[in-house]
Amino acid sequence: MTTIVDYGLGNLLSVQNMIRKAGGKSVITSDPEKILGAKRLILPGIGAFASGMEKMRSLHLHEAVNAYAGKGLPLLGICLGAQLLTEHSEEGDVEGLGLIAGHTKLFKPESEQYKVPHMGWNEVVPFAEHKLFAGFPGTPRYYFVHSYYMAPADQQHTLCTTQYDHKFASGIHKGNIAGVQFHPEKSHLYGLRFIKNFLEWNP
Repeated sequence: MTTIVDYGLGNLLSVQNMIRKAGGKSVITSDPEKILGAKRLILPGIGAFASGMEKMRSLHLHEAVNAYAGKGLPLLGICLGAQLLTEHSEEGDVEGLGLIAGHTKLFKPESEQYKVPHMGWNEVVPFAEHKLFAGFPGTPRYYFVHSYYMAPADQQHTLCTTQYDHKFASGIHKGNIAGVQFHPEKSHLYGLRFIKNFLEWNP
């Protein structure tokens, strides 16, 4: 069973539907006790970093997610949920959960060719061998919608990269924790493969 964290800013039903297609079961909750008792956790999210952390704190979910992460069980952040794993964001100058050292930064392209937000399909290149990218034929493509990107403090915490106006970390990881900037729940076959891998991941 996968637990999906509801803090009011997530694409919850799409995530739940992709888990079902991948052969898994899930529950959506904003109950800190259920989050603490989870066996597998997804932190989704769409919107602003400051609003996300404000809602997490108002529901006491930041404490529950941090405590869960300390158990060594699988934790996946998606889009805003991945950014919240970092220490700080330029969006609102706000502190995050701090589970992976690094910052969330605003795209500042020098060429008008690159629009902000970065929106649409783009290739994702695995940076390191990881269960989440096992069994992919060729280079996977995923759907993105974001104006900010994650910049891990240590390169070894880069899970995958994507080229836009510059190469950025489209995924980060540390031990039992991973976060991806793209939306696997909106990315068809590659997204389905990614979610299947998450359901089978035992860090």
